[in-house]
Amino acid sequence: MTGWLGPEEWQAVALSLKVAIWATILSLPFAIFVSHALARWDFRGKQIANGVVHLPLILPPVVTGYLLLLIFGVTGPGGRLLDALGLGIAFQWTGAALAAAIMGFPLMVRAIRQSIEAVDQRLEDAAATLGASRLQIFATVTLPLALPGVLTGTILGFAKAMGEFGATITFVSNIPGQTQTLPSAIYSFLQVPGGETAAMRLVIISIIIAMAALILSEVFARRIKNRMEGA
Repeated sequence: MTGWLGPEEWQAVALSLKVAIWATILSLPFAIFVSHALARWDFRGKQIANGVVHLPLILPPVVTGYLLLLIFGVTGPGGRLLDALGLGIAFQWTGAALAAAIMGFPLMVRAIRQSIEAVDQRLEDAAATLGASRLQIFATVTLPLALPGVLTGTILGFAKAMGEFGATITFVSNIPGQTQTLPSAIYSFLQVPGGETAAMRLVIISIIIAMAALILSEVFARRIKNRMEGA
């Protein structure tokens, strides 16, 4: 692949994978927690919380990126705090990972929540009558039965992170080697004469990665389901 892609193209592919992997890893625990809370807990402001979680799906990505820039930019409150700790993320690949994680988070929560809601609550109630704590019930009953949905949500979040463009370019710009992900690189190549060939190569790579992720999610989800049914 390195011979087929130029150095700048390969950089964009490698950075996109790095950003998507970290975005998925960092957001998954929060997605599981939020999904469980929305599926099983009753609390005041639940509908508002649900709306906030899914807001990135409705807002234009540029708006999300601009809000991130206001909060975590160099002059933003979050940005100043992170800079003081030596953890500045504006115009860094870590900022791209944050933007990708936020944009993919609603998709993760939606898939995981539906899977948790499909778990028979009578099984959780039975575990409770045997003296299991809420954490034990979640870890030994709910989460294992919801694994196919967790896997689906993880893949959806990863795929969204790989394809994220609007929020990323608004928040961290389009700096080759630092913040230029696959979508940003494709956009850049399409802006220069003769860049269509390089852009098409990256489009093909994007399709291959997306299809591979979807196929793997289907394979793993079926294996998990078969194991559960055979248990």
